[in-house]
Amino acid sequence: MIRLFAGLMLLVCLAAPAFAGLDAAAINNAEFKGKLPGDDKINPAIVRAQVLLDRASFSPGEIDGKLGENAQKALKAFAEAKGLALSKQPLTSEVWGALLATGSDPIVVDYKITEKDVKGPFLKKLPAKMEDLKGLNSLDYTSPREAIAERFHMSEALLAALNPGKKFDEAGQTIAVMNVAIKESKSAVTRVEVDKMSQTVKAFANSELIAFFPATVGSEEKPSPTGVLKVISIDANPYYRYNPDYKFKGVKSKRAFKIKPGPNNPVGSQWIGLSAEGYGIHGTPNPSKVSKSESNGCVRLTNWDADKLAKLLKKGTEVSFIERAAANQK
Repeated sequence: MIRLFAGLMLLVCLAAPAFAGLDAAAINNAEFKGKLPGDDKINPAIVRAQVLLDRASFSPGEIDGKLGENAQKALKAFAEAKGLALSKQPLTSEVWGALLATGSDPIVVDYKITEKDVKGPFLKKLPAKMEDLKGLNSLDYTSPREAIAERFHMSEALLAALNPGKKFDEAGQTIAVMNVAIKESKSAVTRVEVDKMSQTVKAFANSELIAFFPATVGSEEKPSPTGVLKVISIDANPYYRYNPDYKFKGVKSKRAFKIKPGPNNPVGSQWIGLSAEGYGIHGTPNPSKVSKSESNGCVRLTNWDADKLAKLLKKGTEVSFIERAAANQK
């Protein structure tokens, strides 16, 4: 019995350090020590960097506290915009200093869960097949935890790690969340650049890079268009209309069908229609898969990034689809 107890205690000790020291103070006061953490563990300094990037409109995608591909892309774009030297290491002392200079507001703040947060409605389960979505009344979140995580641009894993033992379906609970609120930019975007190779979207005000987003851009089976298109529509909470002529992989329907709005709609919470039929820039029900999966030809962003980009655009804005070689010539 003593051996069993000792074994269990050893397991607890081995498991505990995964999120050791992860609290509001550790993140708000985190400093970059010059050495990059691994990309498989939540790191307080990376959480801080991701939030500062998000506030500066250089999105790391889902804030997860890990130095993954999307965070690295955002750091490089931020350094480019600030005129800092680019190196093989995406986060340097110079980049860290420039990030800290963007604002001094706390990174993590308290949030009290409201009745509205837990009221729903919520989906019991999100069907995997597109055809099974057409009969649903709306494409809501599946839980308060999913809704709260997306509201604050966080992964559900980071939200849970930051709030051990907390329940997200009880109004009145105070939890720790990312402080991603910023003043909306008044700059007018004159051009959007979609890089099909690096899977990124950049927004420019004339020659100035003012916003960056990691993206999923097409696939080998359904590539994105090429050349210069224009924005022809901007629609929040869109319906999704499937045309059998699209012949999407895994969709067997030979008849057109419509899927109702909601954050878990196939195009998420925002549709930016482009001047090539059936193509657009839109949100996604799977923010963690942005840049890590394939799309059916469109440009997929997190819901919050699609919403932010939509506010910067107007009808007629040019959207250029480029290859990496073309991007490097600029």
